[in-house]
Amino acid sequence: MASGEEAKPFEESALLDRAMDRYAAGDDAAFGEVYDRLVPRLHGFLLRRTSDRARVEDVIQQTMLQIHRARGRFVPGARVVPWAFAIARRLLVDQHRRGDREIIAKSDDDSREELLVALDTPSDDVVAAKEIAARVEEELARLPENQRTAFELIKRDGLSVAEAAEMLGTTVSAVKLRAHRAYEALRSALADLAPERAAKGDR
Repeated sequence: MASGEEAKPFEESALLDRAMDRYAAGDDAAFGEVYDRLVPRLHGFLLRRTSDRARVEDVIQQTMLQIHRARGRFVPGARVVPWAFAIARRLLVDQHRRGDREIIAKSDDDSREELLVALDTPSDDVVAAKEIAARVEEELARLPENQRTAFELIKRDGLSVAEAAEMLGTTVSAVKLRAHRAYEALRSALADLAPERAAKGDR
């Protein structure tokens, strides 16, 4: 990261946007800051969509190359993250359409922790938390893609509803509805787990 202090997602996005403004205006030195602030977010975004790390690295490099080539057309004040995510998502889909086999990523413990936080779920003990998060992952995979994507962009990737709508090419209200339906489905899945945990505790 270009700064020694860890910024909150909103602050980080604002710093990234300003760095991109400078880079688009011809300040070549600003590319380093754009790269340092954007690549970790692209990495997390892509790893939730494929477990092929080599593919992730390839898509990141292609995304950064496209950003470099398009910097002269970048509109000052525009938001970088939804634009970059849209480029990366399109590149990943294009690879899949060319015949590459998509490998769905299995979530690691950090990603599962993020899910529990996103769903406001208490995690009193590690075993129970992992069990619940694994179930949530299964339920998330069953959701319609548009609902799952909206939920992940907002809850995991830290985009605002407006940014998610911009990236997906739809309306704010549509994204809100999709994310809400995903949230309710996942909360319902957690509610179903409560009797199971209670039964185990009685043994």
